[in-house]
Amino acid sequence: MTEIAFLLNGTQIRLGAEPPTRTLLDWLRETRGLTGTKEGCNEGDCGACTVMVTDETGVRALNACILFLPQLHGKAVRTVEGLTGPQGQMHPVQETMVAHHGSQCGFCTPGFIMSMAAAHLTGRRDHDDVLAGNLCRCTGYAPIIRAAEAAETLPAPDWVKDDPAILSRQISSGGEAAGLGGQTAPLHPQSSGELAALYAQMPDATLIAGATDVGLWVTKQLRDLAPVIFLNGVTDLQQIEVAGDTIRIGAGVTVEDLRLAMQDRHPALAAMLRRFASVQVRNAATIGGNIANGSPIGDGPPALIAMGATLHLRRGEDRRSMPLESFFLDYRKQDRLPGEFVEAITIPASAPALRIYKLSKRFDQDISAVCGGFNLTVADGVVTGARIAFGGMAGIPKRAAAAEAALLGRPFTLDTVQAAAAAMAGDFTPLTDMRASAAYRMQAAQNMLIRYFHDLNGVAVDVLEVSA
Repeated sequence: MTEIAFLLNGTQIRLGAEPPTRTLLDWLRETRGLTGTKEGCNEGDCGACTVMVTDETGVRALNACILFLPQLHGKAVRTVEGLTGPQGQMHPVQETMVAHHGSQCGFCTPGFIMSMAAAHLTGRRDHDDVLAGNLCRCTGYAPIIRAAEAAETLPAPDWVKDDPAILSRQISSGGEAAGLGGQTAPLHPQSSGELAALYAQMPDATLIAGATDVGLWVTKQLRDLAPVIFLNGVTDLQQIEVAGDTIRIGAGVTVEDLRLAMQDRHPALAAMLRRFASVQVRNAATIGGNIANGSPIGDGPPALIAMGATLHLRRGEDRRSMPLESFFLDYRKQDRLPGEFVEAITIPASAPALRIYKLSKRFDQDISAVCGGFNLTVADGVVTGARIAFGGMAGIPKRAAAAEAALLGRPFTLDTVQAAAAAMAGDFTPLTDMRASAAYRMQAAQNMLIRYFHDLNGVAVDVLEVSA
């Protein structure tokens, strides 16, 4: 971008000539001297770099270490230094952290404070979920959770409430930032039409939406991504539309927004997305990016494939659609032309038999060893439709064709399901890596199908439901 304008702890900032992939974390610490925001993992896992970002959609906690400066244009940023009141008053979550002894070494504490402050401002009380993306190895979580609970009834101070309307007037259309002139900055399209035209001209450009994966290309691999096209201004790709028996999900919809939208319609999908990384990552990551990334262990594609999702691609003014499973050709290779991008995904509005099981070493914020999506249709006790897809079992997200064939037209019994599980050995040749052995992956995938049978028959199978 030619110029970036945003609010930092209530003060307007205008930047020019900054590298487009400079992270907010580096800029805060090296240029502004705001060292309360810590660098821990530098990949969005530990939460020590958490900041609070406000725009017209609301308040979000985000990881500053993988947040590029152009993504902040027109927004308001609060760091831990900005939580203090004009007379030095502490924020309520800071007060309760002190009162409940929620800090020991203190390195992680600013990130915890920012996650808690964002949740406090939005009224969230699911503290275990909110803080799953923040790591503490000294105090432990019990006193921190107690501090969050103690702050629930305390009012949010006015000094942390950034007004997006004021922000819009000052930065986007006038005021002190009138130099922007309301013009669309180069490589920062404001509509899918602008994106299509720009990407068709520059098919080698790197598209950056949430940067939750691309950010690591910079912080870990030290790659030069130029030229880059930022997608956060393409608001027409950030919509979810329900039309009859289908739901169209724009590629720019964040994983967190999708999770919230699916809680009533597709609770199994929402439950899986709750384990999709952390709140900070879900607040930035997009479903289109999760698909276009092409990872064989991405959690989104197996679930969507099991639902029978249709992928919509665009290149200039040309559009085409395909079953999502057809998009993945080989490891990190997709059926996508130069200058073509993911525009949307369509899923059925109803899938009552959908279940998604994620197996990972940690329950929260971990990469799957195996993720399975299951969606059967049973009529009069006979399987009439079967869609089963896995991540982590091949170089691409892939359907279990042999297992599906072993189910179709047969009675939905445990014997049928066990035979289909055995047939799965013909579908996959999984690899052994640091997360799981090939044999473990195969057995886990087969057991997931048996678990699915019991799940549909009313047996408690969730690890959060089962007790000794």
